[in-house]
Amino acid sequence: MEILWVLMALVMLGFVLLPVLRRRRGLIEQVPPGHPDAADPAHYGFVREEELDVRLPGPDEDLLDVLDVVQRTQDYRAAQQLLAGTEAEGELRWQRVQAFAGAASLELRQRPGGVGEAPGGQWLRVWRTEAPKDPGGAAVHAEFLVQQAWRTSTPGTDEFRIIMEEARAACGDAALLAPGDPVPYIIELSVARGLGYSREEFEQLWLKILDRAPAHMGAHLAALHYWCEKWHGSRELAYSFAEAAAARAPRGSLLAAMPLFAVFEHLPEVNLVSGFYQSEVVRKAVHGALHAVHSARADDPMLAHVRHLLVFFLVRGERWAEAMNQLIHIDGHVGALPWTLSPDPAAEFAVYRAMAVAGFEANGGSPASLPH
Repeated sequence: MEILWVLMALVMLGFVLLPVLRRRRGLIEQVPPGHPDAADPAHYGFVREEELDVRLPGPDEDLLDVLDVVQRTQDYRAAQQLLAGTEAEGELRWQRVQAFAGAASLELRQRPGGVGEAPGGQWLRVWRTEAPKDPGGAAVHAEFLVQQAWRTSTPGTDEFRIIMEEARAACGDAALLAPGDPVPYIIELSVARGLGYSREEFEQLWLKILDRAPAHMGAHLAALHYWCEKWHGSRELAYSFAEAAAARAPRGSLLAAMPLFAVFEHLPEVNLVSGFYQSEVVRKAVHGALHAVHSARADDPMLAHVRHLLVFFLVRGERWAEAMNQLIHIDGHVGALPWTLSPDPAAEFAVYRAMAVAGFEANGGSPASLPH
C-alpha cells in the first residue's frame, strides 16, 4: 500500500488540474507549528496531523481494499470486478478508473524494468491482453496513457504528442466497448487539453459527455481546466462556463459549486486585490458552494472535494464557524484540492485547520457549540 501515499494525493482530480497545482505552490502563508494563538484541534476530536490520510478526499474502502489486492498479487481481476459493479454514469467510476491508472503509472515509474526484471504495472498489461473487450480495462488503459504523457514527457514535445495521440485512440476504443459510458470521453478531455483541441473539436466532445452524464461534476472540472488552459488570458470564458453549469444544475447537484472552482483556478491573477476573500465574487461563489453542499446527497463522491475547497475559502475569509462546520465532515482525509498543491498535503491542511480552530475560539466558539 506504500505507493498509495504518493498516488492518491492527485488521484481524484488526477491530471485534470495538475498544472493548477504547479502554478500555485507557495501561494499560502504558513503558520508556524505551535503558534501561540492556535488552539488545539484535538479538543474537537480531529485526527492528529501524522494520521491524516493523504490518499483520498474521503473514504472509499472498497477501492483501497481492491488496490491493495491488485498491487500485492499483481492480479487485475479484483479491479475488473469492482469497475464492472460501479455505475457507469456516476462520479465513482471515473474516480476509480483514475485510481487504477495512477497506480499502474506509478508502479511503472518506481520499477521501469530491465534485464531479468518485469516492469511495474504489469497487471494492467495482462488485463488488456486477457480481456481486450472489457470496457473497464480499456478505460483504465486510456487514462494510464494520459497520466504517462503528463508524468514522463513535456507538453509540446514530439514524445508528449505521440503518447497523447495513442491515448486519444485508446479513448476511442474504450468508447466503442461501452457506448453509454461517459468515462472514455471524460478521459479525452485531458487529451483535448494536451493536444490543444480547437473550440469546435472540444464542443463536439463535450456534447457526447452531456448526452451521457449532463450533471457529471468531474467532467465539468476537466472541461473548466480546458477553457483555462486553452485561453489563458480570458478569465471570463472560464467563469461563464462555470456559472452556466451552476445555473442549469439539477436539484441536489454539486455543479452549483463550479464558480468556486473557477475562482480558485484564477487565484494567481486576482490574489493581490485587497480584501479579495471578502469580495462579492468570492462571497457569491462560496454561497453557491455552501448551498450545493447542503442540498447534495451525503454519499455523493464529489461532496468531499467541495468541502475541502470551502475550508480554504472560509478560513481565508475569516468565516471561522462555517469552516469548522465543514471540517467536522472531512477531517481525516486530505487527498483533495487545495491541499495537494503542497508537497505535504497533511501539513497544509493542518495549518488551515489550526487557523479555523483558533479563529472559532477567539470568537466564542467551543467544542460544545459545534453540531455533532
